[in-house]
Amino acid sequence: MSNSVDLSDLPPELLETIAKKLKIHKDYIRFRAVCIGFRDSVPKIPKHLPCQLPWLMLPRRTNQDPESNLRSFLSISDGKVHLINLPEDSDNHRRCGSSHGWLVMLDETPLISIVNPLTQCKQHLPPLSTFPNVISFAPGETGREYTIKTSDDDVYTCSSKEMRDSFIKKVVFSSSPSNEDADYYALAILNQTGDLAYCKKGDKRWKFIDDANSYCEDVVYYEDCFYAVSKHGTIAKCDVNGPTPDVLFLETQRQIGGDMQYLVNWKDELLLVTRYTELEFNMDQNKLDIVYKTSEFQVYKLVLNGLKWEGVSELDGHALFLGENSSIAFCASDFPGCKRDCIYFTDDYSEWNYDGANGNHDLGVYDLGNESLEALSCYPEEFYSGRRWPPPIWFTPSLH
Repeated sequence: MSNSVDLSDLPPELLETIAKKLKIHKDYIRFRAVCIGFRDSVPKIPKHLPCQLPWLMLPRRTNQDPESNLRSFLSISDGKVHLINLPEDSDNHRRCGSSHGWLVMLDETPLISIVNPLTQCKQHLPPLSTFPNVISFAPGETGREYTIKTSDDDVYTCSSKEMRDSFIKKVVFSSSPSNEDADYYALAILNQTGDLAYCKKGDKRWKFIDDANSYCEDVVYYEDCFYAVSKHGTIAKCDVNGPTPDVLFLETQRQIGGDMQYLVNWKDELLLVTRYTELEFNMDQNKLDIVYKTSEFQVYKLVLNGLKWEGVSELDGHALFLGENSSIAFCASDFPGCKRDCIYFTDDYSEWNYDGANGNHDLGVYDLGNESLEALSCYPEEFYSGRRWPPPIWFTPSLH
């Protein structure tokens, strides 16, 4: 008498219940691949899956064909590299953010494109020429296509290449642009002026959040508002849901001595992560390279009762991912290969680390418990050493 079970005979409601227990997209795909019955019982694109563990979008290999559109994404769960066709990431493009599974791309035109590498969907944000401080755009004026006004009412010109490379620091979304039935906001941190600009889905122009132009270290969407942090760890709560932005300043104690600040939504609480760096001097073939290297992180939790930052020595089993991406937190136990109470980081702060410098990228893992730094063990350094631009970036894979 056989004890074997024909999986195709399992009732659809049981299969649906099992599928909803899966947390990793790869496991969900394998589940649907078992047989026709499994595939027909659950949707092709799951809506229940939590945010997936980020992949590391790698630089183009030093020996890669410059005409190739294939880009490499490293999964830290299993150390595998996924190749994705991404023509929007050619040599004349620059990334300026990764948020909710979308990359923000600039080239030497005014267009600001956003692309989901997995679904190949592409949209556009309002162009560079529509920022409030851009007085004019003259495409025929080579080398000085843009006329910009500073906060002091001074006027200067810059080229399309300069606008691509230095105008925007990072773009963060309030929610995924993939949801066609819902609105979303995009917030851009401007590099040189420190202004915050935002737009709503469907807008034709960017608007400034006038009162928060020094809160430009990092931005996170938290409790239906954008929270922005200054160099000293003070917070501006920016509500952009009305006709004009409403800004509330949270007067926390100042954090002195750090080089960069990040904000992270962690278990429905707000974390401030301070990054410290040190200068390194390297001599290679009679050339002096000066690069920054991360030395440590300090983490604080916002205590609303009293408005103060409280030091945190562990992350309750979570891992943080920081860099040019939207800062994010994950429960490490949900994902194989993810280390608890650790900070995964990439370099996102100095042109010295990008253009012309030799050596390795400043990326790795910081263990908050024992205050130690280590290299990202699965990073295939031999293919990318010496290639500084573009730097690696965390990308959260998403099909919806």
